[in-house]
Amino acid sequence: MDAAQFARKWIASTATERQASQEHFLDLCALVDEATPNEADPAGDFYAFEKGASRTSAGDGFADVWLKNKFGWEYKGKRKDLREAYKQLLDYHEALGQPPLLVVCDLERFEVHTKWTRFESWTYEFDLTHLTSDEPVRVMGRSGEQPPGAPSLTALQVLKALWDQPERLRPVRTTEEITEEAAQLFGDVVEMLRGWAKGKGEEPDDGSIARFVSRVVFCMFASDIGLLPRGAFSDLLSAQAANPGQFREALAELFRTMEKGGRYGAQTIPWINGDLFTDDDVPDDLTTQEILKLQELDALNWSDIEPAIFGTLFERVLDPDVRAALGAHYTSRADIETLVEPVLMAPLRREWEAVREAAAEAREQARLHGATGETELERIREHVGPFLDRLTEVTVLDPACGSGNFLYVSLALLKGLEKEAIAYAGLQGVRFEPRVHPRQLLGIEINPYAHELAAVVVWIGYLQWKQRNVIPLDNEEPILQKLDQITLMDAIVDRSHPDGPREPEWPSADVIVGNPPFLGGKRLRTELGDGYVEAMFEVWEGRVQRTADLCCYWHEKARRMVHGGRAKRVGLLATQAIRGGASRETLARIKESGDIFFAESNRKWVLDGASVRTAMVGFDDGTETHYLLDGKSVEGINVNLTSGLPLAEARALDENAGISFMGTTKVGPFEIEGLVAQRMLRQPNPDGRDNAEVVRPWVNADDIAGRLRDMWIIDFPPGTTLEEAQLYEAPFEYVAEHVESVRSRSRRSAYRERWWIHGEARPGMRRGLAPLHRFLVTPGVAKHRLFTWLNPRVLPDHRLFVFARDDDYFFGVMHSRPHELWALGTSSRHGVGNDPTYNNTTCFQTFPLPWPPGDEPAGSTLVEAIAEAARRLNELREGWLNPEGPLVGEDELKRRTLTNLYNERPAWLDTAHRNLDEAVFNAYGWPPNLTDDEVLARLLALNQERAAAQG
Repeated sequence: MDAAQFARKWIASTATERQASQEHFLDLCALVDEATPNEADPAGDFYAFEKGASRTSAGDGFADVWLKNKFGWEYKGKRKDLREAYKQLLDYHEALGQPPLLVVCDLERFEVHTKWTRFESWTYEFDLTHLTSDEPVRVMGRSGEQPPGAPSLTALQVLKALWDQPERLRPVRTTEEITEEAAQLFGDVVEMLRGWAKGKGEEPDDGSIARFVSRVVFCMFASDIGLLPRGAFSDLLSAQAANPGQFREALAELFRTMEKGGRYGAQTIPWINGDLFTDDDVPDDLTTQEILKLQELDALNWSDIEPAIFGTLFERVLDPDVRAALGAHYTSRADIETLVEPVLMAPLRREWEAVREAAAEAREQARLHGATGETELERIREHVGPFLDRLTEVTVLDPACGSGNFLYVSLALLKGLEKEAIAYAGLQGVRFEPRVHPRQLLGIEINPYAHELAAVVVWIGYLQWKQRNVIPLDNEEPILQKLDQITLMDAIVDRSHPDGPREPEWPSADVIVGNPPFLGGKRLRTELGDGYVEAMFEVWEGRVQRTADLCCYWHEKARRMVHGGRAKRVGLLATQAIRGGASRETLARIKESGDIFFAESNRKWVLDGASVRTAMVGFDDGTETHYLLDGKSVEGINVNLTSGLPLAEARALDENAGISFMGTTKVGPFEIEGLVAQRMLRQPNPDGRDNAEVVRPWVNADDIAGRLRDMWIIDFPPGTTLEEAQLYEAPFEYVAEHVESVRSRSRRSAYRERWWIHGEARPGMRRGLAPLHRFLVTPGVAKHRLFTWLNPRVLPDHRLFVFARDDDYFFGVMHSRPHELWALGTSSRHGVGNDPTYNNTTCFQTFPLPWPPGDEPAGSTLVEAIAEAARRLNELREGWLNPEGPLVGEDELKRRTLTNLYNERPAWLDTAHRNLDEAVFNAYGWPPNLTDDEVLARLLALNQERAAAQG
């Protein structure tokens, strides 16, 4: 059968859908030279007629024809509404395995709808007359327009591609690319509007601009999904571009009409409202230039905008503080689903599986007992109905909701599960209507721009879901209902109360999800201000440590909500540092009152446009019994987001106190280059003091991992008075010129008042190092755990941890495999590079050396063996780092760093470490062939034994 024969036969046919559909498809297979379902797959496992029809059911299947991972196909009788056929395929899209193409046909007309995830939607339309034509078929994107990049394919090529090359029909642009382009263009509009204001010497009203942009965005989206008549906005742009005054008046009138609905010229506008159109403000400075830019925007496919990233990008457009990050990375929908799926959806999916199995069993029992068909349907209704009711009762709170991305993704996942349950019931002959609604979402946000967008994002996502599932867009009025449950407020400190700061009240919710802000260390006060930080400390005293990261306040508040029965499950992001230090105490509290059931311990994320490393934490009251860590099922999750040995439970050992310290934190530009230092060292002082007492070599972590730079630092010891410092004339003058002005702006009084002394001068460290002829250091953050000696003249920076020991035995134990494993197991991770961090409190103070420090047996051959192996390791390393001879050039010396040495790890280095490890294992009394887990288990047992002895 050729194309002409096929066309003639089916143009003449008057058969019904049921009489003709399978024959039509078989003829089509012959036309494009493809196997029929029965020829290719007699069992119907991947290619079948009536896919999904129960063997005992008289009903139809999910689709008239189905080819796995390629298409679902639904027939209708001639001149019937193909929208109904398409809706049926959409209803069962998930049950069909989400094929990328959905085909509807009335025996004469064909529509091929694309359904690739996260790509815009296209429709290929043709009829039987096109089969004999070489003309390309019509491809429709938004509102019936030809999309950019659409291929030029004949009807036969489109049909052939369904089997052979579905990818030929895939749209070009992703929904994220469309959203990015829209954000960039709107960024241009915003800058134009702000520029006009500045040109007149006025401060731009960013709030009004933000509201205007939100409304225009919604108008474009509403036009493309068919909610607004096409001419209501698009024609207005083209008709009035040359007359900005008339355009502003007409647009204001459109906004007024959208508030309550009604006539707009010859068109009818639905009742939109939802607080977005409560006034009719249009910027006075809107000119032809901006209107033409809006026309460019209107040409985009707004029906396929991606709500999961829409909010973030448009928040950057609207908020002057983050506009510079407009072109930077953003958090994707897949990233958000990584957290929302296990926390919100996993128990609901388990519940649905149980409901479906129970419904099928109840129906089968009814059939076995001779019940009527109506009774069978009632069994389905009795089980599925309550589950759908349950879905409509689930509430989700994001207490740092930003522009609504987590809320939208939560809604989308809930709607997806609801659709699956409705489709299952529909296949059995029981009809339910979708009812999961944005009213189930609650949010808290402090940024007014993000708050403005959050409701818009949620509603766009909800309406987009309706449009894609062929559900009437105007079946609820107003179409945009108020989302008062998304609140503009501070989530952790209420400073409005006359009696002092209070803990804000969060609304009760079944599930709490979100991405609270990360902020730690000195940035806490720099970004938030002393007043806010002190109020926060007052409110949360005793529950969150003052040195914990800002995100911990959200985790602790959510924990308390769960403990008080006002929430059931929580999933929040955190800085990766929550695994250690003061922040980890928050996780410890979570495990005391409940348990952590889900965690991503080390995940790349995008924060304010920059790539960072984060943790994800899901917790509840201890009810959940499924534990998932870094994508794998585990028996449990420890407080430091590991599984297996609970190293985080190791206690600090008194025997290790007073040995390890953090280096100094200078707080100001005290450092100087070598030439400046040498001049100072040669200069005299009035009373004969030597500047070498306060001008010292300075070393940071980069110097240890790389090569020493010729850097020095001015260091007045703790307790030095201003009069004493002045006697070191040249160093003092330098500090007065370069440091005093910096420190005078500090919020901390101690920094301002004692500006000539380092901010954190570490007097304890200085006392510990004073009697030593050398001391040991390790970088706080490094790819390899490296230890090396420094001269006591050198001042270590705060990114180094210092050990007040100068013996080779101690160096050997610290550089051995047991301590390296312990440090890795008790450390957190830092930065995009995911490097392990060393901390003197968690890594060293908990580490049990072979003997308590100071109690090493005198004259022991075990101690001497470690010391000898350590000396040999150090000698060999120094020989490699600083070789002598004329053939070693400057470039080669630069290459010779400890990091490069341990990256390359030559055979001699391996041998030296193996000899050292063997000596250390002998000192512990352990065999040298222990696995890593066995070593850690023995160290933990030794820690607990010594901790118990100290009481």
